[in-house]
Amino acid sequence: MNIPNILTTIRFFLIPIFGYFLYEGQYIWSVIVLTISGLTDILDGFIARKFNMVTSWGKLADPLADKLMQLTALILLSAKNKIPLIIVIIFILKELMMVIGSYLLYKQDKVVVSANWYGKMATVIIYFAVILIMFNVPYGIILAIIAVAAALFSFFMYISNFLKIKAGRQKERD
Repeated sequence: MNIPNILTTIRFFLIPIFGYFLYEGQYIWSVIVLTISGLTDILDGFIARKFNMVTSWGKLADPLADKLMQLTALILLSAKNKIPLIIVIIFILKELMMVIGSYLLYKQDKVVVSANWYGKMATVIIYFAVILIMFNVPYGIILAIIAVAAALFSFFMYISNFLKIKAGRQKERD
């Protein structure tokens, strides 16, 4: 296991710690853990690309760690009545569809989909919204709605890429 994959693994261990602090209302600690997670995310991506340590496992696990952290935050914020449940439902459905699509591409075409700028943008917006909502900052929910829009934009861009890949693979077979 290389350094980027170790950093990604650390992020998986940070998820329940973040969830505990968020659940307990210890928002400063929640933000600290979220920040550490974000820094390890940036660092693992930088090291993987800079030193040619990109792996298929990393391409799959890195976004999974992000999604699990996001869903943990959204589910707990919804449970605390800080965000509407519909936001959580939209994110869960989007992520399920993306997992299914990624699985199909890998299973049928041996293609591992990596993150794009629009997915990273949606992640950053979600994290800012989560922090604002934790601390009851006015208009935090508006940023959460913008995060939903960014996530849906990301989803539609991934659908577009999925269809392009499938069409290209079909042409190769013909």
